[in-house]
Amino acid sequence: MIQNLIVSVFIFLISGVFALAFGQTPEAIKPSVVSGDVVSINATAIVVNAKTGEVNVAITDKTEFKKVTAENPSIKTAVAATTSDIGVGDKLMVTGIMNADGKSLPARAVYLMSKSDIAQKQAKEAEKWKTRGITGKVTAVNAQTNQITLEVRSLMGATTTVLTPKGDAKFIRYAPDSVKFSEAKPSSFTEIANGDSIRALGDKSADGTSFTAEEIITGAFQTIAGTVKTIDIERNEVVINDLNSKKDVTIALATASVMKKFPAEFAERMAGGPGGPGGGARPGQGGTATAGTATPGTATPSTGTPGQGQPGGMRPGGFGGGRGGSVDDMLERFPNITAADLKAGDVIAISSTKTKPDEKIKAIKLLAGVEPFIRMAQMAAAAQGGGRPGAQTSLSIPGLDGFGTP
Repeated sequence: MIQNLIVSVFIFLISGVFALAFGQTPEAIKPSVVSGDVVSINATAIVVNAKTGEVNVAITDKTEFKKVTAENPSIKTAVAATTSDIGVGDKLMVTGIMNADGKSLPARAVYLMSKSDIAQKQAKEAEKWKTRGITGKVTAVNAQTNQITLEVRSLMGATTTVLTPKGDAKFIRYAPDSVKFSEAKPSSFTEIANGDSIRALGDKSADGTSFTAEEIITGAFQTIAGTVKTIDIERNEVVINDLNSKKDVTIALATASVMKKFPAEFAERMAGGPGGPGGGARPGQGGTATAGTATPGTATPSTGTPGQGQPGGMRPGGFGGGRGGSVDDMLERFPNITAADLKAGDVIAISSTKTKPDEKIKAIKLLAGVEPFIRMAQMAAAAQGGGRPGAQTSLSIPGLDGFGTP
């Protein structure tokens, strides 16, 4: 997540210089900006993995090279560079006039941000979010007091925190049709609604009951769970029978930033099963979310949260006021899985942005081994609904919020 943020700022700042440089270009000639990761490089060309596919960047004796830092991606701080400064995996932004084939670009200017520099910045950001971050579910929004009430969960259960944005707080919101943080849009306090997932950076009170935020990331996510019916490894998709709707739903896994499996005994303990009481939600305990609404407040932007254990993931970590440690830290230790590890009959849960009925769901996170949580949720629904058929099962699965990795 933070990597996308860094690169977006990088591109935005450099684009200003690009516009100035090509300001006098005849309208018939359309200048281009290509950005992406370096796939390969030699003395005469660089292959960049851009959004539209690989682009061959031709280097000439007139090509200008500049290097900017992830810490301060400003043209004012850019320094002269050469091709020897560029390595595979580095981030580049290239300006020039694209050839007619759309796949080759004689470079006028190349701006570099090294992957090692990005990694260092990510590590700093991850630590900042871990120590000064909070993740939760919105339970109330008070426009008069400009405050948001959150349910914040840790391994020990749920607590309530009142969040107050600073006067100059930055708001960002996931697009309703996208699971990518890079496609998130500037937002405002008025867009936040009950049931939203929220992640914020700022300062919490000593008792953890209040939080002053300087950066706020929100999204309207959904959580669905069901039994795997078929797996298409080639397409990286699975079909599940949805727990609540009883309909078959196709889940696209290519977009998932986190795919983990709970060890069986650990899941039983967290769900309050035979393994003993754990920190997970149990019947009667606060902190559940209706299936169809993500269960935020359990993960941070790193695994169970983004990051999947990678230090570069933006892991607004800990739980800013939660007790008993981070669910994200727990999930990082769980096994990573792929579609090939799933089999028919497995019970899985997925978070995604909210979709239209019968639309293919793009997973942000997938957790397997969640049977104990489903079982306990069904028991709670039966007890509260008096056994009414068709009652919606409420889910509370640690780590299954909607915030994904870059």
